[in-house]
Amino acid sequence: MKLPRFGVEEWLNSHEREAKYDIAGVSIDALTLQELFELTGESKEEFYQELFSKKLNYGWIEGSPEFKKSVCDLYQTVDEKQILQTNGATGANMLVLYSLIEPGDHVISIYPTYQQLYDIPKSLGAEVDFWQVREESGWLPDLAELHKLIRPNTKMICINNANNPTGAVMDEEYLRELVRVAKSCGAYILADEVYRPFTDSKVPSIVDLYDKGISVNSLSKTFSLPGIRVGWVAACDEVTDILRDYRDYTMICAGVFDDMVASLALRHKEEILERNRKIIRKNLTILDNWIAKEPKVSYVRPAEVPTSFVKIDVGVPIEDFCLTLLRDYGVLLVPGNRFDREGYVRLGYSCNQDTLEKGLALLSTCLKNFKK
Repeated sequence: MKLPRFGVEEWLNSHEREAKYDIAGVSIDALTLQELFELTGESKEEFYQELFSKKLNYGWIEGSPEFKKSVCDLYQTVDEKQILQTNGATGANMLVLYSLIEPGDHVISIYPTYQQLYDIPKSLGAEVDFWQVREESGWLPDLAELHKLIRPNTKMICINNANNPTGAVMDEEYLRELVRVAKSCGAYILADEVYRPFTDSKVPSIVDLYDKGISVNSLSKTFSLPGIRVGWVAACDEVTDILRDYRDYTMICAGVFDDMVASLALRHKEEILERNRKIIRKNLTILDNWIAKEPKVSYVRPAEVPTSFVKIDVGVPIEDFCLTLLRDYGVLLVPGNRFDREGYVRLGYSCNQDTLEKGLALLSTCLKNFKK
């Protein structure tokens, strides 16, 4: 099993500590524990008292009953035994791919996307075809093209919805057609759903639409708690039983403290989502106004999700520009070549508002002064 370097994570690992204004990340402005207690109205004294008296053993291996019940409430058709807690969505994707993909399988992955979804299947000996997103189609891939990619031995179709890096969302009509295509060959659909849209129209989870749909999510992006590293997989009984066996090889538990914080947050999901909806909408307006005033930039407006993909006309390799921006102005973006899209950047606009406004102002200054 040989994997290439993880382009986005390698960039962030190398540079995020250098940045004064990080507008590359795509979690919604992370909560402190203090903010979490204030937002939810929970008693921190009671929480800490429970923690102080709790044995720091392995806890609930698959996630506590409260955690599982709260996660189930995010879906329409899932019960507690169909939820497996993981080490973030990264751990969930790894578990699914490691458990279900074998040498000789055929996998179709939306592209570009989170690199796990195509490079892990390749490393396991699968043949992977890319289902390309198209800017002219609002950064969605063409379903007619998917029909052409499907084979009798297609084992899995990998998507993330909303898409990383573009912020494009597959709506219910689109997803139902995707399910019809998958059913034609009996393929699984693995959907990384960490970027929950805040749009008014409902975007269903794949597990609620398809018996071979596998939904992955976490508390890292939409719930603003990346530091606890808690995610999950939701799937039918048959798939969950397979994953359960492989999970014993990849992790034991997420941790007693992490599960407690995750359960508290999910108990108050509406308060967190309302807070984050306001951040997304306010910051997206700021980004819209900035885009409209900058002659060298443009974008397909993302859905109300934490990521955007901005086209920048600077006449040099985009990574060189991003390094100059970081070195001279302290602003961090992810260069689009890390997603195999030269001339674009991933811009995470759901950070602290002050960080966004100052980061964009400095980006404007850099664009104005930049010499090829």
